[in-house]
Amino acid sequence: MTRTRAEGRVLLRCGECGAAAAKWVGQCAACGAWGSLVETAAPGAVAPPGEAVALADIDPAPVAARPTGVDELDRVLGGGLVPGSVTLLGGEPGIGKSTLVLQALAAMASHGGRCLLVAAEESAPQVRVRAARLGRVPDDLLVLAETSLPVVATTIALLRPAVCVVDSIQTVADPSVASSAGSVAQVRDAAQVLTRVAKETGAAIVLVGHVTKDGSLAGPRALEHLVDTVLSFEGDRHHALRILRAVKHRFGATGEIGLFEMTDTGMVPVADPSALFVGDRRARAAGSAVVATVEGRRPLLVEVQALVGRRSGPAARRVAQGVDAGRVGLILAVLERRLGVSSGALDVYVAAAGGARLSEPAADLGIALALVSAVNRRPVRHGLVVAGEIGLAGDVRPVPHLARRLAEAARLGFEAAVVADPAPATAGIAVTGVPSLLHAIDAAGLPHPDVGDRRAPWRPDRHGGPCRH
Repeated sequence: MTRTRAEGRVLLRCGECGAAAAKWVGQCAACGAWGSLVETAAPGAVAPPGEAVALADIDPAPVAARPTGVDELDRVLGGGLVPGSVTLLGGEPGIGKSTLVLQALAAMASHGGRCLLVAAEESAPQVRVRAARLGRVPDDLLVLAETSLPVVATTIALLRPAVCVVDSIQTVADPSVASSAGSVAQVRDAAQVLTRVAKETGAAIVLVGHVTKDGSLAGPRALEHLVDTVLSFEGDRHHALRILRAVKHRFGATGEIGLFEMTDTGMVPVADPSALFVGDRRARAAGSAVVATVEGRRPLLVEVQALVGRRSGPAARRVAQGVDAGRVGLILAVLERRLGVSSGALDVYVAAAGGARLSEPAADLGIALALVSAVNRRPVRHGLVVAGEIGLAGDVRPVPHLARRLAEAARLGFEAAVVADPAPATAGIAVTGVPSLLHAIDAAGLPHPDVGDRRAPWRPDRHGGPCRH
């Protein structure tokens, strides 16, 4: 929406959310902020035409990526940071983003590349103390403690570093923009300016942004379309495991993940993540099943744990940690309607051990067997790994990359696997193919429910175990 004044055309926009308004009002109709509408000059002249070139005449040779020196980060980036690119690293506060980028800058500066860290949240002495804790501090690693966007842009253009990290984008602001630091208007303006600087200087710029669990904080959600690569740094701050994912990547695939362990000396790459997840599990514990999952192109074995107990309130509780709560509810419904395993009088808790997060449907079979094991207080068959999606009819469906999953299970010493029918022959492990969840329960060595007796579903006794009524 525009209006005309003597000085020219202006555009009224909210400085907090960026919404346009037809006229000035005290409160933004979109976000509810008071006094946030500001005037922005609107283009009034027609720009000259650009020069179009034939696509076939453009050199298709890809630009060589610069390795960061952190193997798991390079895995996710497909080799490293591309010159002139802009990468957004998002994650919850305190998850370890600053530690990761400082390690990468130190590694790249040690190999002869000038690197710049724009410390917009910390002072230079604070950064120096943290860098000393992580290891040797190279001479070519420069620090700029500044929050003014014009100063940051001018410094990058003058120094022309190979890599520049801005930590964080929410604290960099342009004094000429009439809104507070961290607002959508400020964050977008900073990203646009730094993107232009990256293209002009050839510097690979990494923007660090904080997000909450629902992604509501201004920053990464408003910048994803402006940058070349979006990395998500995930993990539970109560666990040492950290997972790095590529949500968007213009220079390669987005299927790979990087795994780190948070230590006192920084982020340490995890060489054998499956052993980390299942190395200390109790093999004979009820309510436990091992799932063969795939993250990117990497197979992982993760333990799924389930616990049931007598209902503690007017409504039964359903708690899911590290697994999709919707999938847990679906599996509970299938168990009750198709197999007669009732959980309406039980509080149900399901978790992925070790801080892992299981999002693919291949974890359905492991969740179901862990729940049946917990209800019956009987352990799953020893040395068993499972993988399969469960349909609403109680059928078990195949999952992709099965050979890769089974090979990882055989490498870690698992003796048997239960998957969807037909089962492939795999060296080193006995594979059983099952058509339904009922057959999977049999193959896992758990008690067989009587699916024909609808009048006598499994219900908990006074001790929380199953009994017939």
